[in-house]
Amino acid sequence: MHIEPAKLKHAESLVELINGTYRGESSRLGWTTEADLLEGLRTDLTDITRLLTSSDSMILIAEQDQQLIGSVHLQHNSDYAQLGMLSVKPTLQNQGIGKQLISAAEAIAQQQWEVNRMRMAVIPSRETLIAYYQRRGYVRTGESIAFPVNPALWTPKVSGLCLEWLEKLL
Repeated sequence: MHIEPAKLKHAESLVELINGTYRGESSRLGWTTEADLLEGLRTDLTDITRLLTSSDSMILIAEQDQQLIGSVHLQHNSDYAQLGMLSVKPTLQNQGIGKQLISAAEAIAQQQWEVNRMRMAVIPSRETLIAYYQRRGYVRTGESIAFPVNPALWTPKVSGLCLEWLEKLL
């Protein structure tokens, strides 16, 4: 497996991987599904293209045998980098791919943007996922924000969704 920054040519494959990891029946093959919480898509080609062409954004991809098997998005925000959309093909989860993507993302954020902390926003009811990030050194900050509204892509299946910030000093 190797990890490298994604290029525009990866955009369609990224949309497929990310949506298949988070939503729909295929996501239920792994443990990171949001299918019981949200209906619809996690992202689309317009969103991924915007992220790939933005100067303060980067998507890392993990490939094995020339197949896209994982990705993670990084966003530079002045004094920290935000980690998001960590995706591993559901049938390949629990093999350390996500752990390697997180480590690579942290190293690149430090090198490229000279930040000393990473932040991410997670749905608080996803305790298993939060525990996974805590094992990687992330801590709950107690800060939360409203869950983003995007009816063109997704609709909540449950009421009261929000996001909680996790943070790690690098």
